[in-house]
Amino acid sequence: MGEKTLATNRKARFEYFILETYEAGIALQGTEIKSVRNGQISLSEAYVEIKSGREAWLINSHISPYDPASRFNHDPIRPRRLLLNKKEIRDIWNDVRLKGVTVIPLKVYLSHGLAKLEIGVAKGKKLYDKRQVIAKRDAERHTRE
Repeated sequence: MGEKTLATNRKARFEYFILETYEAGIALQGTEIKSVRNGQISLSEAYVEIKSGREAWLINSHISPYDPASRFNHDPIRPRRLLLNKKEIRDIWNDVRLKGVTVIPLKVYLSHGLAKLEIGVAKGKKLYDKRQVIAKRDAERHTRE
């Protein structure tokens, strides 16, 4: 069965230094999982919020309505609970309290039929860091040609 990537946050690794990654389950409704399996999910504006060090929530992710469900559909941008161990939530909470550290979603994938979210504890890059990444990528491109 393996793993099938459904959506990635392409800007995440350009905008942030990823310090640590975690795998979290997502608590979804029936119509949401069907849309996710069709790949109709977007993480571009999404972020993870830790509420009072006890619960993790995925905020602003967009899961398109599932057409055959008609009136029984879900709200496309409702907050979704992330399923993590208490220790993982505590570790993330302790990291987030540091200055300039945030939690962002990196990718959504199916693992053995279950929707999983890879989240990263990240620190924002400065403009000069982004310029270095662009220069390095251009240099690699020129050496390949």
